[in-house]
Amino acid sequence: MRDSRFLKACRGEAVDQTPIWIMRQAGRYLPEYRELRKGRTMLQAVSTPDIAAEATLQPIRRFGFDAAILFSDLTVPFTPMGAPFDIKEGVGPVVDQPVRTKQDLERLHLFAPEEGLPFVLETIQILKRELQVPLIGFTGAPFTLASYLVEGGPSKDHKRTRALMLNEPEMWHGLMEMLAEVILRYLRAQIQAGADAVQLFDSWIGVLDEASYREFLFPHMRHIFEGLKPLGAPVIHFGTGTAALLSVMQEAGGDVMGVDWRISLTDAARLMAPTPLQGNLDPAVLLSNPEVIRRKAKAIVAEGKALPGHIFNLGHGIYPDVPVEHVEALVQAVRGE
Repeated sequence: MRDSRFLKACRGEAVDQTPIWIMRQAGRYLPEYRELRKGRTMLQAVSTPDIAAEATLQPIRRFGFDAAILFSDLTVPFTPMGAPFDIKEGVGPVVDQPVRTKQDLERLHLFAPEEGLPFVLETIQILKRELQVPLIGFTGAPFTLASYLVEGGPSKDHKRTRALMLNEPEMWHGLMEMLAEVILRYLRAQIQAGADAVQLFDSWIGVLDEASYREFLFPHMRHIFEGLKPLGAPVIHFGTGTAALLSVMQEAGGDVMGVDWRISLTDAARLMAPTPLQGNLDPAVLLSNPEVIRRKAKAIVAEGKALPGHIFNLGHGIYPDVPVEHVEALVQAVRGE
C-alpha cells in the first residue's frame, strides 16, 4: 500500500495521476447500499462488521476509488464513554442525556477501544483482507463531538456549545481533555488494526474564530496529532467553513489539510506552509449535468498539480440524491478519461 497513489500524495510525492476518493462514498446514493441497509438502522449497520465491511467495499467495486473510507459514524465513541445515543433517520445523532453541567461531564469516562468498539476494529481487519487500495479510518474532532454532546443532536448555530465554552472554560477544557484522549486512543487503535491513514472530521469548527480556536482547542488538537505521529500513518485534518482557520489548524497538526469548497486550493495554499491538500469540489456540482462536472473537476485537478501534493475529494460529503452516473463522470474527469 505504501506505493499507492493515495499514500504517495499524502506524503507529497509525485504520482502518475491525481488520486480520488469522496467523503460519504459509502452511502445512500448507491442502490446496492440502499439494498444492504433494508431493515437495518444505521447503528445496526455500523456495528455489524460484515455489513460495515460490505458498505465500505461497494464504492470501490463500482468506481475504483484510490482509497476506501471505513463505513462508520463520527459519534460511535459516545456510548462506550458514557453518553448513549441513537442515529435517527433524517435527523442524525441524538444524545440521550446532553452534557451541559459538571455532573453531566462526570458521567463520561475513558475506555479501551478494543473493549468499547470491537466491531470497528473487526471491520478494519476484514477490510484489510479484501482491499487492494488503502483504508482510511476516522472519527470526529473534539469540537464537533462536543457540539453533538452539548446540543443533544445536530445544530445550525451550535450556540449552546459556544456559550458553554465561554461561560464555563474549566468545564470546557475538562470535556476537551476527555474527548481528545478518547479520539487519540480510538484512532491509534484503528491504525494498529490496519488502517493505512486516518481522517479527523471537524464538521462544525467553522463557527469559531481563530482566537477562540487557539484558546479553547489548540492544545487538545495538538495532543491528538502528536500522539499519532509515532505510528507513521498519514493524518488528514478536515473541517468545513475553515477559510479563516486553515493556518491555525495546520499549526495544530496533520499531514494533509482538507479544504472545503468555500476557498480555492490556490488561496488555501497561500494561507499555510507547503503541505498536501485534499479537496475541494462543491458537492452540489454533482447535482448538475456531466459537462459541468467534468469542467469543474478538471479545473481542480489542474490547480492541484501546482501543490506539494493533492488528493481529489469533495468539499464535504456526497448528497444522497446524486445520480450514480454523475459520480462516474467525476471519476472519469479526474482520471483524464
